Amino acid sequence: MKNLSDGMPNGYQESIQKGLSAARYFGRNMSFGTYSKEERIFGLQKEIETADAIVIGAGAGLSTSAGLTYSGERFDRYFFDFAKKYGIRDIYSGGFYPFPDAEIRWSWWARHIYYNRYIDAPKPVYQQLLSLVQDKDYFVITTNVDHQFQRAGFDKKRLFYTQGDYGLFQSIDPSIKKTYDNENWVMEAMEAQGFVRDKNGVFEIPENGELRMRILSSLVPKCPDDGSDVTMNLRADDSFVEDEGWHRASAAYANFLHKTENLHVLYLELGVGANTPVIIKYPFWQMTFANEKAVYACINYGEAFCPSEIANRSICIDGDIGEILMKIK
Repeated sequence: MKNLSDGMPNGYQESIQKGLSAARYFGRNMSFGTYSKEERIFGLQKEIETADAIVIGAGAGLSTSAGLTYSGERFDRYFFDFAKKYGIRDIYSGGFYPFPDAEIRWSWWARHIYYNRYIDAPKPVYQQLLSLVQDKDYFVITTNVDHQFQRAGFDKKRLFYTQGDYGLFQSIDPSIKKTYDNENWVMEAMEAQGFVRDKNGVFEIPENGELRMRILSSLVPKCPDDGSDVTMNLRADDSFVEDEGWHRASAAYANFLHKTENLHVLYLELGVGANTPVIIKYPFWQMTFANEKAVYACINYGEAFCPSEIANRSICIDGDIGEILMKIK
């Protein structure tokens, strides 16, 4: 059967190639920006207003700013029993813990998925961002897997989740190139652990504080096509399934980049760290350098910088993303 992406540009591969090219080209001299912080924020506001198109590149820092933290109060509240029994210290590391059996492992993952995919972020940072770009020609590429852009109201046809989605399973059989929605399973597995819904329909800890860390064997998820085991649709190695929806989004991203490559484009990077710079950060640098009309902007807490080669067309703002967006009218 013909792949949906046959004959279409691949936005992910193109991003990686541009990222690798940028990594080889740019020197080690980095700029952290000039002018005062207030002047930079005003400059970003003007760029959002005047840009012909905006490409948003979002990393984990955006969701952290929105309150979807993987440690601290959220972890202590919803994973206290796993922390006590297994010594797990945060949600991220718990995803790699070698649990003794599938019933316990999938009990963990039901919570992991639910509290990072099926609830709204505690703070309205994504909504603030949407209010700034909703009337612009925009596209979003993100390494986040928590679905918060769509929950906030972003047009799903303008989104490219490169690294997967907490809301999807895939078979461990690499020949089955399909993903499967997990929402119904997650809700059933949460109830099986003893979580109860509050008045807003959100699962919370029961009043007696007692939860089960194991689901029934009959609840362990299986592939609906062949009954094989499933795993999360998260990019960890070459077994990651790029399904038809992924390829559509990748092609849409590539098409957007091509149609805007000679326009006044704002490449707006939000909360992208050093883990996967070749997907967003480096390509944004390269595309800004290649287009004299383009502007690169970066909002990041402690990691706002750019190569000196594009410093004269860059706006680097060190700070909390939500707080900065609130200051933009």
